[in-house]
Amino acid sequence: MRIHEVNIFIIKMPLKTPFSTALETVIEREGMILEVIDEQGAKGYGEVVAFSTPWYTEETVKTCYHMLKDLLIPLVLDKHINHPNDLYMAFNHIRGNHMAKAGLETAIWDVYSKLKSKPLWTMINGVREEVPAGVVVGTENIKNAIEQISSYMENGYERVKVKIKPGKDYQFIKEIRSFCPNLALMADANSSYTLNDIELLKSLDDFNLLMIEQPLAVDDIVEHSILQKELKTPICLDESIITYHDAKSAIQLNSCGVINIKIGRVGGLRNAIAIHDLCRKNDIQVWCGGMIEFGVSRAHNLALSTKEGFTIPGDLSASNRFWEEDIISPQVEVFDGKIKVPNQPGIGFDINFNRLHQVTTYRENINCKHK
Repeated sequence: MRIHEVNIFIIKMPLKTPFSTALETVIEREGMILEVIDEQGAKGYGEVVAFSTPWYTEETVKTCYHMLKDLLIPLVLDKHINHPNDLYMAFNHIRGNHMAKAGLETAIWDVYSKLKSKPLWTMINGVREEVPAGVVVGTENIKNAIEQISSYMENGYERVKVKIKPGKDYQFIKEIRSFCPNLALMADANSSYTLNDIELLKSLDDFNLLMIEQPLAVDDIVEHSILQKELKTPICLDESIITYHDAKSAIQLNSCGVINIKIGRVGGLRNAIAIHDLCRKNDIQVWCGGMIEFGVSRAHNLALSTKEGFTIPGDLSASNRFWEEDIISPQVEVFDGKIKVPNQPGIGFDINFNRLHQVTTYRENINCKHK
């Protein structure tokens, strides 16, 4: 395939309810949608999942726009691309900027799958026609948290993640566990603790959690290894795992029992699949994390989650979890705790252009003439 042009849509939508973590409360979500068009007119879609400010990683919507317009898109325009995996080497001399790279790479995966007339999930050797859904509860209020969890359980969600931080941990989890003793429950700390909190974190072993996600520093692997030796509950690494090498190092140090794979955080589908394969080889569980994303990224996450190693329900909630109306058609829906994987070519969802244009704050076309 040969990429003829790329359309950038910067969009913004309010969340139905605020989403709180130890690092940030998100009320309105800004993001970026990429439309890649090849010389035959085939269109593919990717999503840049960076936030407006660098609270999750150092990337933002503005930095990704610069990287894409000035560096990454020019590398693919009017170039012959045999396979989306070719982009790994094409982008390799540009350090970091994983979310910008992933947005473009996933859009090209979508084009490639459509040109092959095959669903994306089959192109990456997925094995499931439906995937289990998980959901995240991001609220400071225990009453609201229990009400949300009750609603999600009624809708069949098979796994719930709650956000914790110092002062909102042991008692918070205790009350939730008392309400739903058999729920598959995990806690996400977003790097809120240090090794000085070992005793507190050990106390969470009382609640039979699936895992504790990223309790220590965002860039740490070594201290997580020390902590994991003290805990019965598996540690899940998220922000610490940016590259394949990070995952390999964490496994060698026994720093975790689980790894959260986010396509945007690790730089694209190719890297996500490589980390998945490494974890399977080493008996490390994996699951697909979410980024309060719009439907395009959700569709790519759904395809990735069909891979054999994704045995834990991911952050794959329905479109109406965050949005009054998503930008894809049909909306992602959960039935009996599962999401059916579409069998149409590519990501399997159409873009709802009326909705996309309603929420677009900036649009730009970059084509071969810009080279």
